[in-house]
Amino acid sequence: MSDDGAPHEPARPEDTPARTAPTGGLGKVLDAEDFSLADAVGGWRGFAEAAAPGVVFVAAYLIDGTMRVPVIAAVATMVVLVIVRLIQRSSIQQALSGAVGVGIGAIWAWRTGEPSDYFAGGLLLNAAYLVGLIISMVVRWPVVGIVAGLLRGEGTGWRQVPREMKAMQIATALLAAMFALRLAVQAPLYFADQVAALGTARLVMGVPLFALTLWAVWLVVQSARPASETPDPPQPTQ
Repeated sequence: MSDDGAPHEPARPEDTPARTAPTGGLGKVLDAEDFSLADAVGGWRGFAEAAAPGVVFVAAYLIDGTMRVPVIAAVATMVVLVIVRLIQRSSIQQALSGAVGVGIGAIWAWRTGEPSDYFAGGLLLNAAYLVGLIISMVVRWPVVGIVAGLLRGEGTGWRQVPREMKAMQIATALLAAMFALRLAVQAPLYFADQVAALGTARLVMGVPLFALTLWAVWLVVQSARPASETPDPPQPTQ
């Protein structure tokens, strides 16, 4: 019934506002009732697109041993991936986000002449994420809580519930630990100029580690859901 007492007309699909799905892995995972590995890694195609430029870069470096050939090969790989998506008229958002990272690494390595600098941008980005997450926890506005509150439509209400606040802090700490682990492993390899080992570590600690971390984050966030959001068990029929 409407406010004036008149019955509502059935909503037509075209009249229903379309819900904007979160585009990031974190948003998709936190917005889901069940954990989806595909959402966490951006789908298997997204996983392949994220890994391909780095794999090509390391392979070209091992074969050629110089700096320019690996950089050109990695950039060419990313360009091909974007063009394929354009031809297929599929979303290029994820491919473009990867292209930005590849482009920064390629420009950096090209200017310095050091192959290892291809990975410098990624290390700086991980450091920035780590600092941002830690700051959000210190000021008691954990990033995971902000994202979850927006997706659930509850705003900042979670901050008033000690159990939820604690869970959001722990979930954010898990993300921070992932970035810290990446830096702890990859930074020494970068400074030691171990390009092949650095590329391998970046691949292993990229999407696979991110998906594992998101699963742990999802478990923590789900454990803090209010009891009212838990579906009632079916009642036996009389």
